[in-house]
Formats: sequence, C-alpha cells, structure tokens
Amino acid sequence: MIGNVLVGQSGGPTAVINASLAGVYKTAKIQGADKVFGMRYGIQGLLDEKILDLGEYIRNDIDLELLKRTPSSYLGSCRFKLPEYEKEPEIYHRLFVILNKYSINYFFYIGGNDSMDTIKKLSDYGQSINSPIRFIGVPKTIDNDLEITDHTPGFGSRSEERRVGKECRSRWSPYH
Repeated sequence: MIGNVLVGQSGGPTAVINASLAGVYKTAKIQGADKVFGMRYGIQGLLDEKILDLGEYIRNDIDLELLKRTPSSYLGSCRFKLPEYEKEPEIYHRLFVILNKYSINYFFYIGGNDSMDTIKKLSDYGQSINSPIRFIGVPKTIDNDLEITDHTPGFGSRSEERRVGKECRSRWSPYH
C-alpha cells in the first residue's frame, strides 16, 4: 500500500465501529501506508476539511487496543447523504480537491447503507475522471440490511443488546 489513507465513520455508532477503525488503521500501517488520516464527522466533515493524522493519536499497541474498546464513534459520525453528481457537481469537485491536497490513495468509509452508497458514488465519479484513488466500504450496521452480505459487524452487538435487555427485564421487572 503506497501513499496515504483516509478513513471515516458514518451512521449510527455500534459497539464495533471503532474496532473497524482500528482494523483499517493497523492494516494500512502494516501494508506500508505513509499516513493514515481520519475524517472528523464523516463525509460532511471532509467537506469542511476536518482531517486529523491518526498517527498522532494512535502511537502504540495500547492505543490501538483502547480504540477497539472505545464506545461511540472515535472520529464522529454524520448522516449526510451524498447527492447525485448531476445535481451537485461542486460537492464532488470539492471532495476530490481535498483528497488530492492530502495525497489520498485509499479512502475507507465505515458504515451502513448510506455509507456504502457514498462509497459507490465517489468510486463512480473517481473512475469518470480517471482518479487513481481506491474507494473501499467497510460495512457496519445494526440492521444487517446490506445487500450481498450474510451479516455485518454491528448486527451481533445489537442482537446481544436485545438479549441482555430482555433478560434484565425478565429478572428485575415486576411486569415480566
């Protein structure tokens, strides 16, 4: 992996969203990425150029392990739905100017349906302008509703949450 990586989180935070971030970071560094940048608040934050160098925050294996177990979204999330290119081409132009400014070669986006839709739109646009950037979606959804997947990270945590909640209600609730 030559060059820089950008990773973002989108959609609802699950118990595994930061584990996915840790996996992207660790794998990118093992594969030889120069820098791994994180986008604050997903694609919406990227439009405002809210980017940080994750290497300044993840300095060792302990930091990586802590990240995997940190609740919520470490980078922050958004629910911004990327419009079609034909409707708002200036958004795509702005995004690719920023990606080129940071010499991004690989773009990872962790999330559910809308996040995978964003990755597809960016990838399609990138191909149309002959961009060398590779766009990769990292599926994460509690709904388990992504096409062509058996199950996704996040779904198991939701199932466990429901099981534990039901068990707690049956043990301690006078209404069981």
